[in-house]
Amino acid sequence: MDHRREELEKKRAKLAELRRQREERKRAAVQAREQTTTGGKMDSQDINDLVNSLVGDRARSPTGQLGLAGAARQSRETLVEGRDRSISTATSIGTQIGSPDPGAATPGLVASPNPAAAAVGGMAAGPRILPDFKVSSMVIFDFPPKEKIVYNKEMQTADNTWETDEKLLSEEEIERRVQEIREADEKARATKEEEHAKREAEARSREAEIKRLTDEQRSNILESSEFASFMGQRSRVMERALDEDYDFMVDYTLASVAEADEADGERLKLAMTFHDDKVSRNRSVMDVTWSNRFPELVAAAYNRNPMAPNEPDGIVAVWNTHLRERPEFVFNAPSDVLRVSFSDFNPHIVVGGAYSGQILLWDTRAKALPVLKTPLTANGHTHPVYALKVVGSTNAHQLISASTDGLVCSWQLDMLAQPQEVIELTHPAHLRTDEVSVTCLDFADNETTAFVVGTAEGVAYQVNRYDRAGCKSGLNGFDAYRAHAAPINSLSFHPPAASDFTDLFLTTSSDWTMRLWRARTAAKPASTVPADVKPLHVFDAFDDYVYDARWSPVHPSVFASVDGTGRLALWNLNQDIELPAQSVTSGRALNKLAWDRPGRRIAAGGADGSVYIYDVGDLSTPRPDDHAKFTRVVAELAN
Repeated sequence: MDHRREELEKKRAKLAELRRQREERKRAAVQAREQTTTGGKMDSQDINDLVNSLVGDRARSPTGQLGLAGAARQSRETLVEGRDRSISTATSIGTQIGSPDPGAATPGLVASPNPAAAAVGGMAAGPRILPDFKVSSMVIFDFPPKEKIVYNKEMQTADNTWETDEKLLSEEEIERRVQEIREADEKARATKEEEHAKREAEARSREAEIKRLTDEQRSNILESSEFASFMGQRSRVMERALDEDYDFMVDYTLASVAEADEADGERLKLAMTFHDDKVSRNRSVMDVTWSNRFPELVAAAYNRNPMAPNEPDGIVAVWNTHLRERPEFVFNAPSDVLRVSFSDFNPHIVVGGAYSGQILLWDTRAKALPVLKTPLTANGHTHPVYALKVVGSTNAHQLISASTDGLVCSWQLDMLAQPQEVIELTHPAHLRTDEVSVTCLDFADNETTAFVVGTAEGVAYQVNRYDRAGCKSGLNGFDAYRAHAAPINSLSFHPPAASDFTDLFLTTSSDWTMRLWRARTAAKPASTVPADVKPLHVFDAFDDYVYDARWSPVHPSVFASVDGTGRLALWNLNQDIELPAQSVTSGRALNKLAWDRPGRRIAAGGADGSVYIYDVGDLSTPRPDDHAKFTRVVAELAN
């Protein structure tokens, strides 16, 4: 308790001391204010007495004897010094007092406008001289407080609904602006037209300045390969466009015209002939074929020209029925080209078989030389290739070739370095050699594993590419289509237009005959003893070698044949099986023929190097009962 009482006593003493100090400070402040108020008046009086005493003393000093000018100068100097001191003193006093009017003069002082006169007057009248005081002013700036902006939920954005229509443009202003825009557009258009006219004028002026080429420059241009290629391509386009097969002199009022047209439709006639001395001179056509993709293109294979040793040995010319004066493409070969074929799965590829045993591949998008060819090695053919056939589908197709040494090869068109398959055709019953000299081959419709070959001994054999039940791969020597007494020149299966006759095939031979055969089914086991298959019919109405025969692609009973007399014969077995329905003669031997895909035209290659295009007309157009008739004809021939 005592300790607690002592702490309370100390606190009371400390509070009393604090109250005493606060009272003393209050009394000191009050006294200071009273002294300041009283001291201001006394200070003013003291200042006046001081000034009067100083000025009076100075007036009574010996310097007053110097005259009025000296007294005035001294008085001015004294006044200046006293004024400076008085100003500083008055300023400090006014600041301490805090007068509300800083620009007001100190009370009790009288300013004299002329200090010199006042000084002189003071000297004459008495000792009192009043100085000229100047009071400085103080400017107080009052800054307004910063405006405080407060938002509420009702007003977050500016409300422009109160705006009047004064900000909207008037109709006159709108029309004025639209007119300005129109004038600017017209001006820009006029400027653009002027620039265009200026450019045209400059172009005409440049065209007017004809540049004359020298003879050397002209000859260099004409002899350049680029110029020749350009002119050849463009001129071919113009010739195609100008090719118009139309009789503009026809008279539709004559009835004989219609009768003549009907007669022409039932007659085999020559439509056009392709011949170019640069290509066909002293050469013979060895093979012809139509393009399945472009029906107006027909390719012809040529042998060598013995009179021109510097020219390519073999040539393949692609003719266009709308370009009659020259070929569309010309491809060169290092040897005589014996067979040519368009690829059914790539319209740009042309495949050829050469006398040297090479397989050549050309591309219509490339130059004249082959883009691919087989090497002259033992892996491939080393004897003339007389048979070519592209079989398969779009995604899986192969080229089958056969040569006179009895070698059958299967090739991929994009890789001709070596064959995919090799089959050696041998026959042990042959007297001198067991090799089979193949001169032609063909596949039946929808058949890719078995085919029939024609040989130089006049016998046709069936060949299997793979082993199957009852027969091995290779030549089937027990089933022989033996009837010709001379080499077989061609072999052609019936096209798939009539599926009932796809096992029929034709053979032509140098024994002046043509024969009709029915092939045995490839799936049937081969005979274990030799057996000769007899033909269904023999066509012997020929006076020379029969080089080729082909079935019509649309008519089941119509086919065509060519022979050494230059005769193209059109046969219709529904009408006659002994004599052709119609025939035409070109005067020179015809080596090969080919039907176009619609079955309306026939291309025939001659020994004179010309390609003849014949118009078949309605002769190959089938009638509804032709299929049934041909079925009966084949049945009669088989019996």
